[in-house]
Amino acid sequence: MRIRRPRWPRTRTGQRRLVQAVMAVCVLALLPVTWLYVSTADRLRTTADAPRADVAVVFGAGLWRGEPSPYLAHRLDAAAKLYRAGRIKVVLVTGDNSREDYDEPDAMRAYLTRHGVPDARIVSDYAGFDTWDSCVRARKIFGVDRAVLISQGFHIRRAVALCEAAGVDSYGVGVDAKHDATWYYGGTREVFAAGKAALDAVFRPDPRFLGPREPGVARALAAGGLPAGDAGR
Repeated sequence: MRIRRPRWPRTRTGQRRLVQAVMAVCVLALLPVTWLYVSTADRLRTTADAPRADVAVVFGAGLWRGEPSPYLAHRLDAAAKLYRAGRIKVVLVTGDNSREDYDEPDAMRAYLTRHGVPDARIVSDYAGFDTWDSCVRARKIFGVDRAVLISQGFHIRRAVALCEAAGVDSYGVGVDAKHDATWYYGGTREVFAAGKAALDAVFRPDPRFLGPREPGVARALAAGGLPAGDAGR
């Protein structure tokens, strides 16, 4: 069976319509990315000027041999730095624990405790399977209404926009990352993920798992002890 290759239109009218159709597709494809940049323009910070908030949310970014990947470690380092500076009180780690041999939240918790964040100040969300799920669960399950979000620069705008859509007043801290193959893959992936993010923000589907309200964040905020940056205040 021979497959006929598409042919360039022979008439000027046909060529013009084809060009217009291609341009329309490109514009539609870029609209979600434009929305992300416009809607989060005043919501991005660094670890040096992040606003004070009770909670920081750290999104999972993969494990290597049971330990946080370099990208995830950078996110956790930023959270630990904010905690030590007294800018946040609790860290909500959200990630994938869909199978027994893969547990992002527990690996994130262990890393944070090794870097000076008390275990009592860490809350785990084991059903943060994607960014939208993590944002909705932060609001509906853990009762977070304001947070500092921590991720890489190529992802942080989407995280902020989705958490805002989920009802969490959010500021994003985009951590530095080496511009390697993973970084370029992540940046390219965000172009396509922006479309899904726009649909999530409009239709607001329930996450894969919701469940009952959990008191973890409230309990962690009530836990004794203060970050080093709060000592003496």
